[in-house]
Amino acid sequence: MSFVAALLPVVIYIVVVYVLDSFALISVKRLLLLVLCGMAAALACFGLFQLTGLFLSEAVSDIADPVMEEAVKAIPLLLLARRKKIAFFIDSVICGAAVGGGFSILENLFYLLLGDPMAMGTVLFRGLEVALIHMGCSAIVAAGLMFAVRLDGRRRARLEIKRRDVWMATFLLLAAPLLHVAHNAFHFNPLIQFVAVFGSMAALLVWTYQYDGDMIHRWLDKGLDKQVDLFRSIQEGNLSQTKTGEFLLSVKDCFSPEVFFDVICYVKLNVELSIAAKSRFMLREAKLDLPLDEEQARTLLAQYEEYRLLEKRLGQSARITIAPVVKFYPADRKALDDLLAECAAGHQK
Repeated sequence: MSFVAALLPVVIYIVVVYVLDSFALISVKRLLLLVLCGMAAALACFGLFQLTGLFLSEAVSDIADPVMEEAVKAIPLLLLARRKKIAFFIDSVICGAAVGGGFSILENLFYLLLGDPMAMGTVLFRGLEVALIHMGCSAIVAAGLMFAVRLDGRRRARLEIKRRDVWMATFLLLAAPLLHVAHNAFHFNPLIQFVAVFGSMAALLVWTYQYDGDMIHRWLDKGLDKQVDLFRSIQEGNLSQTKTGEFLLSVKDCFSPEVFFDVICYVKLNVELSIAAKSRFMLREAKLDLPLDEEQARTLLAQYEEYRLLEKRLGQSARITIAPVVKFYPADRKALDDLLAECAAGHQK
């Protein structure tokens, strides 16, 4: 029964994800894989603490151990963020909490197997506390990594980076280990301590959610408007109407006429696919998720295939030259991947 109590918080979490999301954003397979990654992180930390325990005092370990735990748990989350699999706030919360939940499963089992016997009420309270601390801190770290990867995408595309976005990413990546340290290092009334730490994490996640919503609105409103203007200027053959078009005209002499024609086609397809992905995203957000018909799905898949062929034909140097124009940020890539997956599913029916 004690082992069931140790697993209960994570089981509740998976049920909640299913009820709220129906595994639409994160598949069951990926969710379980992340839980296993969290368990592997717990094993790694257990071995690491055996080594550090030889030369670190208990007071120092109370500070160092939570930082090491958050760093190890962040490894699979960083890989996901780099692969553009964490693009929105809800992605980061689900993925981060899954890793933290897996970590807490093994930590609770370690305490049951290696620690002193505990009453069932203590097991339940400790299991819930450990799970929420690890799941909450990992969710915050995942959100920080999501922002960091977004900023890295803007840096690579040589676009303006807002200072407040840098501060937000830095703050989140530091806040999670600090909250974990506060939980481990300062011991007072367990219930008050739990409420204080959990309340801080909940407030931070709500604030992050609102901030992320602001960034998404900027991405949708400003980005979509500019892309529509660029698409219209390409269709009308008047590139000088937009700043992006002016940039393309400024590098025209760098290419032969044939290659520049391919560049324009490449940019046009990039804009068309991005507009389609963002439009589809907005429909889903508005609960107007109308199914794509087979003709639409076939057209979008053909456009993406042509886009990839042009990408290979242009070569690395040409793509570097037009990098400020042709860009898929993590949010763009996630929206496009979702659209292509929907098109592929609709095309197979």
